[in-house]
Amino acid sequence: MYLTDVGLVLSASDLTAAATCELAFLRTLDARLGRLAEQTAAPDPMLARTATLGTEHEVRVLRDYEEQFGAARRASAGRGGVVTVERPALHDPDAVAAAVDATRAAFAADADVVYQAVFAEPPGGADESGQGPARPGFVGFADFVVRRPDGRYRIQDSKLARHARVTALLQLAAYAVRLRALGVPVDDDVDLILGDGTVSTHRLADVEPVYRLRRAHLERLVTTHLADPGPAAWGDPRWAVCGRCTVCDAEATAHRDVLLVAGLRRGQRDRLAQAGVTTIDALAASTGPVEGIAVTTLAGLREQAALQVESEREAGKAAGSHPAPAVRVVDASGLAVIPEPDAGDVFFDFEGDPLYTEGDGTRWGLDYLFGLVEADGTFRAWWAHSFEQEKQALLGFLDYLRERRRRHPGLHVYHYASYERTHLLALAARHGVGEHEVDQVLREHVLVDLYPVVRRTVRVGSRSYSIKKLEPLYMGDDLRAGEVQTAAASIDEYAAARAAVERGDAAQGRALLDAIADYNTYDCRSTLRLRDWLLRLAHEHGVRPAPEAEAAPGPEVEASPLAARLAALAGDPMDPHRTADQRALGLAAAAIDYHRREQKSFWWGHFSRLVEPLADWEGTRDVMRVDGVRVLRDWFRDKGQRTDRRVLELRGEWGPGSRPVVGSRPYLLYEDPGPYPDAASDPGARSARGVGVTEVIDDATVVVTETLPQGAEGHADTPSALTPGPPPNAGAQVGAIAEWATALADAVEPASVGGVGPASVGGVGPAGRREAAAPAETTPLAAGTPAPVGSAVGAPASRPSPESGLLAAAVWPRDAVVDLLRRAAPRTRAGGLAPVRPGPDGEDDLHGAVVATLRDLDDSYLAVQGPPGTGKTYLAGHVVRTLVERYHWRIGVVAQSHAVVENVLDGVVRAGLDPALVGKEPNDPEAGPAFTAVPRTRYAEFCAERATSGFVLGGTAWDFANPGRVGRRSLDLLVVDEAGQYSLGTTIAAAVAARNLLLLGDPQQLPQVSQGTHPEPVDTSALGWLADGHDVLPTGLGYFLAASRRMHPAVSQPVSELSYEGRLHSHPTASLRALDGVTPGLHVHPVRHAGRSTESPEEAQAVVEIVRSVVGRWWRTGPEDTGRALTPADVVVVTPYNAQVLCVRAALDGARLGAARVGTVDKFQGQEAAVAIVTLAASDAGEVPRGMEFLLMKNRLNVAISRAQWAAWLVWSPALLDHLPTTPAALAQLSAFARLVGEGPRNGREDR
Repeated sequence: MYLTDVGLVLSASDLTAAATCELAFLRTLDARLGRLAEQTAAPDPMLARTATLGTEHEVRVLRDYEEQFGAARRASAGRGGVVTVERPALHDPDAVAAAVDATRAAFAADADVVYQAVFAEPPGGADESGQGPARPGFVGFADFVVRRPDGRYRIQDSKLARHARVTALLQLAAYAVRLRALGVPVDDDVDLILGDGTVSTHRLADVEPVYRLRRAHLERLVTTHLADPGPAAWGDPRWAVCGRCTVCDAEATAHRDVLLVAGLRRGQRDRLAQAGVTTIDALAASTGPVEGIAVTTLAGLREQAALQVESEREAGKAAGSHPAPAVRVVDASGLAVIPEPDAGDVFFDFEGDPLYTEGDGTRWGLDYLFGLVEADGTFRAWWAHSFEQEKQALLGFLDYLRERRRRHPGLHVYHYASYERTHLLALAARHGVGEHEVDQVLREHVLVDLYPVVRRTVRVGSRSYSIKKLEPLYMGDDLRAGEVQTAAASIDEYAAARAAVERGDAAQGRALLDAIADYNTYDCRSTLRLRDWLLRLAHEHGVRPAPEAEAAPGPEVEASPLAARLAALAGDPMDPHRTADQRALGLAAAAIDYHRREQKSFWWGHFSRLVEPLADWEGTRDVMRVDGVRVLRDWFRDKGQRTDRRVLELRGEWGPGSRPVVGSRPYLLYEDPGPYPDAASDPGARSARGVGVTEVIDDATVVVTETLPQGAEGHADTPSALTPGPPPNAGAQVGAIAEWATALADAVEPASVGGVGPASVGGVGPAGRREAAAPAETTPLAAGTPAPVGSAVGAPASRPSPESGLLAAAVWPRDAVVDLLRRAAPRTRAGGLAPVRPGPDGEDDLHGAVVATLRDLDDSYLAVQGPPGTGKTYLAGHVVRTLVERYHWRIGVVAQSHAVVENVLDGVVRAGLDPALVGKEPNDPEAGPAFTAVPRTRYAEFCAERATSGFVLGGTAWDFANPGRVGRRSLDLLVVDEAGQYSLGTTIAAAVAARNLLLLGDPQQLPQVSQGTHPEPVDTSALGWLADGHDVLPTGLGYFLAASRRMHPAVSQPVSELSYEGRLHSHPTASLRALDGVTPGLHVHPVRHAGRSTESPEEAQAVVEIVRSVVGRWWRTGPEDTGRALTPADVVVVTPYNAQVLCVRAALDGARLGAARVGTVDKFQGQEAAVAIVTLAASDAGEVPRGMEFLLMKNRLNVAISRAQWAAWLVWSPALLDHLPTTPAALAQLSAFARLVGEGPRNGREDR
């Protein structure tokens, strides 16, 4: 920003600064205005050098364009070519205006490329009163604006970074808006030309809405503040504060704000302020309840505040600059979890960059340093500067640990917080190596996390429980100093080190890496000293280490030779240059251990929940924090029962996305010491007991039956949480996948061409292992071997080219799943899909086209995407009936749940097929299914008896993978319903029963939930994999059902734009309904509130008002319907959170509108209602549990809104838009939501 004689001028970078912290941004503005002293920043040579490098990169791009279109010239020199606009002096309005005129002239002359185009808006007029300050202006310089073949111009910026950043994308959107204002046609996409030469392309529609929001908000912010007489003040409710930056930190300290209290969240700060508690001192002295904060939580905050106040008081008396905070031991028994020290003990710490990515940007985060300190102080490090080197570093660390454990069997690896544990698991799964070693380390309790020990045993009078804030307790005179003192600083220094090496300054790069290594060494030493301090506390309290736990149970994790064979052909999963065929082989390799990874991920998540603080995981899916327990029937044993049991009613709050189900088998968790000791659990761990859910009373109350183990006695303990139960055993699926994969490997191995094989694909050997990493003391990046993101450094020595890396088409097995994994078009005898022709009624005959294509398949697949209300189940029923009745096909139907399978079977019977030809073991025999009830044990007999006539058999993947129930390739077709939620791994397992596949579903509906992390996206749904990021299935892979018979056109239109690229429309019959006095379509209903996370009474009241406004109105379902009064039962209310379900239900019950259906999104998938109401509950991004990605997921909003036949309401807090995402994907998501609520341009083509 800068000031001119006529007002303030802003730039795109100011959008980011204001979004980060409004108070800090306004303080900078105050300095420009002279209201505060200007803070002069010290010269930053690194920043200056980075700017120089950026200019050099930009010039290289310019030279490339000059070679292509001719040397740069000025705008007046003719037409076409590359035109350079001279940059004006910013404080000279006339010079800026002249540069804008030169930019306009360049486009008028049809320049091929305009370099340094100048876009500017002068400060505008005063406000409506004529008295206020002028609206801020804007200025920006686009690196390149390039003419496309269709005459439109695409805006490009060159960036030294190796991946797209949101700030850079906002700049491009700003330039697009101004270019459009000049009357120049603008392309739908924008480009970032990255430092490694790659081009990152983004849809303008995914960026511009957020840009416009941030721009408008910034203008309001600045205009409001310019009218104030003084500088921005702490505590002014108009300005948002981040609570973390240097400005907030200084102000919070100066004002004794409650934000100083460790663990206190901003939402709690708001609730305390409403109760009149604004300072840490007031909180420490307060009593009584505070609305919105649980009693136990409030007591903990008060205790923490009092201890911090005590620490400050004592610090004032103590000498030295870093006095130790006050400490209170609250549970000394928890110190027993620390093992006896061993000479082989190591103290481990990762350094990582969460925003690092390579290639297509689908995988984020690089752990660039694995560092550890041995008990004698020796430091060892494994560096990684690319995903390939990260893999090598992991293997090097595991090789070291294996050898050290051989010499010191009793060693433990100490760390602080769960990052090291979770990332070892994630890295092993990501790279598909070392999984057995990591699993063994965890099962044998080698890792010891000191964070839960600290949180359980002591209270510390410090603002944070980060290890850095604890160090005054035990580091003495060795407290950390130096340039790198925080994890964020480490990331910044690492980025600077990469930049130094890439510009050829190896010495500077090494110096920066050495500083990071020093920081990491200190972290590891700090962990060692913390362990020793905790041991001293244990000794002082007479606590001895608990006995070593036995190895945890669970299936062994052994490397699969078959997976290694396929992985050798597939190449490195992190290599962005792999071919489609290599990716298919990689998926096949990952599928072999798909179920085992899913199982192991569950178990390690379960074991983590047993030891980590409840507050760290209570808000996760399928977890209930138990707030109340009522014993409905104490320990008893009915006739014939061998063990005692009791019945409990549990009340509490479920994590977002949870859905309790009768018949499920979750775990009850008890705090240590619990009633069910387990010798295989970590010392001090919670105890767990599997229970059965017998009743779901409401979304906060369930009834469970708890059974005692044999020989155990009854107890009166009450549980603290209800957590997910174990996933079902994969059964025959594992063998089916292995059988299929063996045939694939046998077929492709002998015919691999272009050197694709174990030796040339990254050096993978027969066992899938690689050589050990570089010696610990080396730092490869600083040693003069730059490894920029996406470069070949650290990647395979001989990467196959797209041409040489392909496998000859003739060697691929004729197999439906192989075609699916390769994303090859369905193989038909005619060479393509059957065209969709008009039927007798004049409408598209999709039934005829699908039947014709299925009959023409040559051991392949066909995909059909059916958005809400398009009749995919109706289509499936009639297609299956035709194939069986006319052509005697043998067909299987599989899906994620029995209910979905049975719905398809019922549809087949409704279509007119003889029920005797449709069979399945019913999930609920009492329900009286329309199809023939067949026990699973008689599936083979059912198929054999109807082999000639044809049949339909419904089942699960367990059934179709079991050759004793359904023979291999014995079916002509397997219909996979809801294939948009059915994983590739499970699809492979079930598909062994059939020659052809019909994938039916919609990847834009709720995604499936995966437990595991996999080296390849084998957990992706089958249809999602085919769609490959597109909202609509790519042409040639199947059929898109484009006409919804459910939604009125005014409802389908926003749904179509949100989720279907504008290609979904309403069938004419959807317009024949009518609800008197209610306008059809999506109604956006903003409700302002603050401090709400998962429940909002304000939104609940708005829901009541909406329901009341539609109930009683005359509802007609078509021209032949005389109609009836709309009732509450004709309304569904959908929300992401169970807490809001309860809140809305209570409000509706109180208004005598309780017949309205209320639930989370998953409850209503497949249902419809005249009116749908969506309530999001959360006040702003800072209050959203599980993040904005969960709340604003397009799939979730699509499902919720598309329940409506006539009208939908979206009840939401406008403050949800007041944040800036950190990734391009989240930016696109927020832009889509902004368009949905009318706060953004549609299709990115509107001007200001």
